[in-house]
Amino acid sequence: MLVIGLTGNLGCGKSTVAAMFARRGAKTIDADLVTRRLLTKNEKCIKKVAKIFPGVILVSNKVDRSELAKIVFNHPRELHKLTNILYPEALKAVKNQLSRYKHESLVVLDAPLLFESGWNKITDITIVVRARRRQQIERACKRLGITHSEALRRLRNQMPLKAKSDMADMIIDNSHDLVQTQNQVDAIMHRLRKINN
Repeated sequence: MLVIGLTGNLGCGKSTVAAMFARRGAKTIDADLVTRRLLTKNEKCIKKVAKIFPGVILVSNKVDRSELAKIVFNHPRELHKLTNILYPEALKAVKNQLSRYKHESLVVLDAPLLFESGWNKITDITIVVRARRRQQIERACKRLGITHSEALRRLRNQMPLKAKSDMADMIIDNSHDLVQTQNQVDAIMHRLRKINN
């Protein structure tokens, strides 16, 4: 089993690229989905979040994720507090999924905070998805329904894309059309299958 750590910043198209790998037969693990489940199903995590971010808990004892996002994506220190709660539990869940996929040849771990969380240590190869800043902002505004200034603020609070790119083994340029992006994914899949055989 070869584990690919896939990352990138807001609006780079990381999830689009992960879906392309999945269509070519790779198993995928979505770190965002794993952490979202912790905020709905893991009582221990919900209690810890309630203690540190009391204003984000709804009457039904559920986390108001949009309120939480407003706090953590505007303040790196607050995001760090949240990841300290969620990521140890999420890492257990990810390792669990990896063990279930142990007979698969290729697994993609789609994780926005791959390097920041240290999860790159559980991967064999890391890939950063890149796009132009203008495209990132446009895509984020459209997908998340946020303002231009909100998208810009979130991007400023992320590890710079250049720093992530310098740490990565491979880069996918998602600033052109999707056909070109798919061609890059196919070329990488071809290379990785050769390594894996």
